[in-house]
Amino acid sequence: MEEALTANSNQVTGLVAASIILLLVATAVALITRRFRIPYVVGLVLGGLLITRQALPAEIGLNPDVILNLFLPILIFEAAINTDISRLRSTIKPILLLAGPGVVLAAAITTAFLRFGLDVAWITASAIGVILTITDTVSVIGAFKTVKVPGRLITIVEGESLFNDGIALVLLTMISTIHRQGSFTVVEGVEQLLIALVGGTLLGLGLGYLCIGLIKQLNDALSNTLLTVAISLGTFQIGQVLGVSSAIAVVIAGLVIGNSGFNTISASIKVTLLNFWEYAGFGVNTFIFLLVGLELEPRILWATLPSAMLAILGYQVGRVFSIYPLLYLVRFFDRPLPLKWQHVLIFGNVKGSLSMALALSLPFTLPGRENVITLIFSTVLVSLIGQGLTLPWLVKQLNLNPPSPATEKLETLQLTLIASKAAQQELNSLFESGSLPKSLYEELFANYQARIATAERELRHLYNQRMVHEDEPLEPGGYLDGLRRRLYLAEKGAINDAVRKGLLSNERANPYLDTLNQKLMSLQDE
Repeated sequence: MEEALTANSNQVTGLVAASIILLLVATAVALITRRFRIPYVVGLVLGGLLITRQALPAEIGLNPDVILNLFLPILIFEAAINTDISRLRSTIKPILLLAGPGVVLAAAITTAFLRFGLDVAWITASAIGVILTITDTVSVIGAFKTVKVPGRLITIVEGESLFNDGIALVLLTMISTIHRQGSFTVVEGVEQLLIALVGGTLLGLGLGYLCIGLIKQLNDALSNTLLTVAISLGTFQIGQVLGVSSAIAVVIAGLVIGNSGFNTISASIKVTLLNFWEYAGFGVNTFIFLLVGLELEPRILWATLPSAMLAILGYQVGRVFSIYPLLYLVRFFDRPLPLKWQHVLIFGNVKGSLSMALALSLPFTLPGRENVITLIFSTVLVSLIGQGLTLPWLVKQLNLNPPSPATEKLETLQLTLIASKAAQQELNSLFESGSLPKSLYEELFANYQARIATAERELRHLYNQRMVHEDEPLEPGGYLDGLRRRLYLAEKGAINDAVRKGLLSNERANPYLDTLNQKLMSLQDE
């Protein structure tokens, strides 16, 4: 008995030590990737490749049950609660077209490509084809942060990814059913699809609105955090028990809670919840990508590189034949999407953590399952490095969101202010050190002061008139909003620090902090 307790204690200690190692590696990767401006997820996989398997306990690895029942619901729920339904409404038609018929068409083309290109069984090729239709939103949005991209395009990318995740999971479940039963009729397929989609939607709506009622009653940040975690994981489990789409149920529950539930709570609680779920999604992605790098052997990775390149070619061909024709049809019932945007949707078809999570959830009896997992892992890595690193360059070259004349003028005035004030500081330094005569110092200083006065006067005019022209607003999220966000955060940090030091009471500080949180949320929502 004592030996068993000692063994368990050593096992727990080993797991804690391994987790600390992985967290330190992730931190180092974050520093390096920021320094060299490469995608964080790429650095995580490469960091995992550098860790030897023998350096960690045998229990540390990609457990399919943990991936499916813990990581997957967290990733889906985090994406759903951060999706603004009001923005989705304006782009819902192209999103549903791409997430519905687009996923089916792309998966079918990719399946045929893999069946004849890699000579795998139809059932296996179908599973790979569906898994490779899923786009990694984290990588794409991360690339968008480095360049200016139209807000409508970002909404389409986020919305399509959110819904095609659910559709892909339904299709993958149908493929697993075909594999187990050995046959499948069209009627059975339509019936299962309707049960999965309608049942998942109803389950998500029911649990989502139940959560809203409880959130109103609790009105506490920590309790509401625990509740949303229980709802996200519980919805997924109940969906599996009922035989409906767990992914669709989690998506709908997340949308309901994020758009209706969060409107019933104070801004401070909302900020706490969003920060928690942002951290949860970030943490899950961190561990998945690190563990993928840990599981992959460079030798096997190199051996599967030709197959991975063929798989990328296959799903890109499927993407081309689903994007261009379907979005051409959009012009007949909605605002057309520019051709440049369609190029980005194709090249931005980067694979990520969800594809790897679904690969691990494949039935153990699927023909060539281990080879399929290795192929998908290799494909994701090549996609992240190749497409992930070059996507920002492509977006920049396409010049999707050229700056307006008002923005260009604003940046020019800012440039004048920064340069002139830096020159004045240098003049002061030269004058105080005796290197510059007073008459010359005063003349040069006055010249720069005149530039500063002119720039400040014009900037004040721009700031006071948010709309320079009726059809040409200063861009939301631009310099002015960024400046306000920094100021609000500075105020918030100073107040929290004063409360910790006992200089202010919570009763006095909380109303002001709540007002600041409201202002921050309004900036984030623009």
